[in-house]
Amino acid sequence: LKGDDIVIGARILSVADTIEAMLSHRPYRTAMGIDIVLNEIELWRDKRFDVRVVDACINLFRVKGYVLPN
Repeated sequence: LKGDDIVIGARILSVADTIEAMLSHRPYRTAMGIDIVLNEIELWRDKRFDVRVVDACINLFRVKGYVLPN
């Protein structure tokens, strides 16, 4: 499946799960900062991640100032 064949909820979860994983500390690496994570998401925009979902996510963090709770 690709593009609109994948339900929107799955496309949203794909981006959200990637962000959460990269922001979380792992035994094999330290947590990444939000700027690094957002840059990585943008890098894969329209390749691995849905364009609309990435754009909404970037808008949420960079424009609207959303911050994840600790």
